[in-house]
Amino acid sequence: MGKLTVLALRAVMVVLFAGSVFVQGVMVAMLAGAVEESVLSEHRTPALVITVLLVVTVQIVLFGVWRLVTMVRRGTVFSHAAFRYVHLVIGAFVAAALLVFGLGVVLAPGEAVPPGVVALLGGVSLAVFGIALIVLVLRMLLAQALARDVEASRLGAELAEVI
Repeated sequence: MGKLTVLALRAVMVVLFAGSVFVQGVMVAMLAGAVEESVLSEHRTPALVITVLLVVTVQIVLFGVWRLVTMVRRGTVFSHAAFRYVHLVIGAFVAAALLVFGLGVVLAPGEAVPPGVVALLGGVSLAVFGIALIVLVLRMLLAQALARDVEASRLGAELAEVI
């Protein structure tokens, strides 16, 4: 991975993290005030808690990807330590999918939210879960690459003994 690519990715991740902190600090406070006066007031607390937790899952994903990019840059991504961050990212995506689904469940009863919005939240939940599955497949590819790297090292050691 080139230095420019890593720098660009890290710049994007810093902007995303700053945006998530802004959402947690400012937007959630604004949302709390706006929800208090709207028809969603009966769902205020669960909606705010779910929103904050969703932002936390985004921050966890950003942290995991940052660590993986660092490992790629150092050439240590093909190690067992990388799995810790891959599992963290997968878990955060699954949690986000469940939180979006939970938001749909919270907003579904009554007539405060149109059914289309609830269906849209279900679709978003499914899409986020699909991303978790994609990362799981990438984890399997990392495991295969690590196994091949270990096998190549073993064969290289055997060859060195023979020579």
